[in-house]
Amino acid sequence: MTDNQPNRRIAVDVGGTFTDVALELDDGRVVTAKVLTTPSAPEEAVVAAVGQAVREAGVEPATVGLIIHGTTLATNALIERTGARTALIVTEGFRDSVEMALENRFEQYDISIDRPAPLVPRYLRWPVTERMNYAGRVLVPLDEDTVRALLPRFEQHEIKAVAVGLLHAYANPAHEHRVGEILRDALPDLPVTLSSEVCPEIREYERQSTACANAYVQPRMSGYLARLAAALRDLGFGCPLLLMTSGGGLTTLEIATRFPIRLVESGPAGGAILAAEIARECDCENALSFDMGGTTAKLALIDAFQPQATRTFEVARAYRNLKGSGLPVRVPAIEMVEIGAGGGSIADVDAMGRLHVGPASAGADPGPACYGRGGMRPTVTDADVVLGRIDPADFAGGSLPLAPDRAAESINRAVGRPLELADPEAALAISEVVDENMANAARVHAIEWGKDISVRTMIAFGGAAPLHAACLAEKLDVSRVIVPTGAGVGSAIGMLRAAVSYEVVRSRYMRLTEFDSGAANALLAEMRAEARAVVRAGAGDDAALGETRHAHMRYVGQGHEIVVPLPVRALEAPDREILAGSFDAEYARLFSRTLPDQEREILSWTLTVTARREPAVPSAEGGAVSSSSVGGGGSTELQPGEGPRAAPAARRRLFDAMRADYVTAAAYRRRELARGVAVVGPAVIVEDQTTTVVPDGFRVVVNHLGYLVLERRDKPVDGR
Repeated sequence: MTDNQPNRRIAVDVGGTFTDVALELDDGRVVTAKVLTTPSAPEEAVVAAVGQAVREAGVEPATVGLIIHGTTLATNALIERTGARTALIVTEGFRDSVEMALENRFEQYDISIDRPAPLVPRYLRWPVTERMNYAGRVLVPLDEDTVRALLPRFEQHEIKAVAVGLLHAYANPAHEHRVGEILRDALPDLPVTLSSEVCPEIREYERQSTACANAYVQPRMSGYLARLAAALRDLGFGCPLLLMTSGGGLTTLEIATRFPIRLVESGPAGGAILAAEIARECDCENALSFDMGGTTAKLALIDAFQPQATRTFEVARAYRNLKGSGLPVRVPAIEMVEIGAGGGSIADVDAMGRLHVGPASAGADPGPACYGRGGMRPTVTDADVVLGRIDPADFAGGSLPLAPDRAAESINRAVGRPLELADPEAALAISEVVDENMANAARVHAIEWGKDISVRTMIAFGGAAPLHAACLAEKLDVSRVIVPTGAGVGSAIGMLRAAVSYEVVRSRYMRLTEFDSGAANALLAEMRAEARAVVRAGAGDDAALGETRHAHMRYVGQGHEIVVPLPVRALEAPDREILAGSFDAEYARLFSRTLPDQEREILSWTLTVTARREPAVPSAEGGAVSSSSVGGGGSTELQPGEGPRAAPAARRRLFDAMRADYVTAAAYRRRELARGVAVVGPAVIVEDQTTTVVPDGFRVVVNHLGYLVLERRDKPVDGR
């Protein structure tokens, strides 16, 4: 291989505990690396992991054509409330809108529920004199003196970012733009977020909440992205740096710096893309994506080989994963549920003797007790070590030897003694609680969408997911689990399969009886120009672009919309009938009826431009080549006719929950398992960045793509 090959790409996924890198070579092979995240300066871990991958592959940085980046840093800042001190400028008389929220109760019968506090406290929400109506007509002109009167407060309160969320700015942003101009002229170093730019949609609360969230994370994210871009240039990379968005597309560094809220679920989105691709390759039309890393677990539903999409999601749900208990963010996103359940999730026992696991995490520093880096509190990883699921001498390919005695000691001190449990039982309790937390989140998520999890195939990836996938599958009554190649860095590999795309949304109210095709075409042309400019900047002028359009419609008087496809062409007056028919068909599909005498209306329009890049064809060997990484009953015999045999690399003690005792399990090296090989549990399959646990009652087969397919022997897949 020469160093002038053009198709090399790198994907980087920065999580709360680990930073993962996947380097795609020209023959389709993928070289991977996993290092501990450096929380105080995340770019340092990126530089270390990227450098490690290019050295392993033997390529020069200058020959890499593209770097793709995703991260949960913005999510973590919102969850942990570690963002910038932010002010919010609002229309006079609407100072409390962001705190009043929707005035509903997400749990009707609990009188003690408490909503998440707004990111901006009341004393930092400042009104100005102005007023627009719903159509964008000026009712009260902007009093610029009321804006300038606020300027001394920024220094007084040490404000680091400001959001502007004026009433009906989605219909006419003129007042918000003028407020922004005044602020930028007087305070040029202050990041300013306009709600009419970050979320130009109807519904004041969601728009203000999104603007506040964008402002809250912008100083941290823009500073990090600038340092990262400079560090990569210093390493010799001259290629573009694109950012993964929450919606599963790729965007430019400039857009990501302006609208970092679009990156809130960027890392997990890469994992959902991977799961959808794996589902398609394995002909699993409906699947459950299960991504468990060091800090969080993410679950997403895959329908018809596509992850579910949304325009509104919630960050940091605080009450039993229920909708309404988090901070709403209105940006394009892949629909998923994310909870504080990862390898680093901390276990403790409260005053009432109840065991809790997460959402607090030991993170990368100090990390779990078994890392030997100063951590004293027990975590899920410590439990996995005690249960025999992780080999302390072979963790992360042997690059980070673990201390099992410290894991056992921390579990005994914090869990075993308070609950009067021996070490393995205490460790099993931790594992059972975190697995049940994830199962409950999956159940709630599926119920909210009216889906049945048990008929789905689980696709497990992330450093900790293969360790827990089989147990989670049993709790969810799932029959089959697929662990893809390179599962330990699955989200990064998923980013390599993402397309450069950008979605633009605008709210423009229009009843179908008053359908104005000229106004609609002018709006869509403006949206198309904006989206194409972003995609061209990321994909180049020669890229072939695709376009999709949708209208968000409802019956007049309803409170929520459904999404209806629009033809990608100039609209004409007769298209009102096409829109009406499409709306009725979608409404009937969702609700099994229509309201034929009720008038229909359009609230918002969305347009997405995409440049699709076909992935390189995998080599004959396939699979991922893992670079070295830095911190995640008897023999196993084959039944007649189950396929080629594989010799275990070793044996190890694995705790069996049903027997309440350790059993002897075979340990296999994944790279030594040929396609068609079948293994019967109890067993473990080890690779550098994760371990797949095959409990008693499960059978695993290496399929034609090299993926591990676990199946429950007590519940055949065809018998569901």
